Amino acid sequence: MKKEFVQNLFDVKGKVIVVTGASGALGQALCYGYGFAGAKLVVNGRKEGSLKAMCDDMKSQGIECTYFVGDPAVEESVKGLMAKAVEVYGEINVLVAAAGFNAPKSILNHTLQEWEEIMDSNVKGTWLCCKYAGEQMVKQGKGGKVILVSSARSKVGMKNYTGYCTAKGGIDLMAQSLACEWGEYGINVNTFNPTVFRSPLTEWMFNDDTAKTKFLTRIPLGRLGEPEDFVGVALFLASSASNFITGANIAADGGYWAN
Repeated sequence: MKKEFVQNLFDVKGKVIVVTGASGALGQALCYGYGFAGAKLVVNGRKEGSLKAMCDDMKSQGIECTYFVGDPAVEESVKGLMAKAVEVYGEINVLVAAAGFNAPKSILNHTLQEWEEIMDSNVKGTWLCCKYAGEQMVKQGKGGKVILVSSARSKVGMKNYTGYCTAKGGIDLMAQSLACEWGEYGINVNTFNPTVFRSPLTEWMFNDDTAKTKFLTRIPLGRLGEPEDFVGVALFLASSASNFITGANIAADGGYWAN
């Protein structure tokens, strides 16, 4: 073993990383984490104002960044996203599919349209991004990394979550299936599975002592997550340190699955 091998294990400098759901709390943390580590970023979301502001801020801090506005669940939008990455940087090395949506509701009260929106945002969008990023990676012939943001709820059911749990379980199996398809091309496909973390949608849980205490009984580490908690696993999965890992669903949940 050489010293340089160990020193460069987690290096993502110069890698072109496409991130969907980039303006969300988790996606934004991942973008800054990759950017500060020297990656070149193509950030995607549906709100131009948020994306432009984030990209401008990252550029002011020395991060190479461009953005593309579009819905990951719309095929032509995804084609445009991948084309933008290739146009600006010449290739795609890493895909991070972090877009998602949830609307918890009893199945008896859910409409089919509401359920389909959850499935489209989580499953269809992820599938489309994998298809077109993977197509480019295979064409390049240099391997690649595909990182799908799933959830601790992918393997544990929950009341009012027939959409979200089903969708995230599908993403876990999508990663495993793609790992089987793309191993011959040197493309690693994995998920990481967060539990509840701070975001505008979950902020109430951090301020509601009753809800927080109840949920924390399932988390051995004794706290809810912060977006920054997932930067390490995201860097690991984008780097050569994970070269022999594919088809894995990696718990980033404070021990939730263990309890």
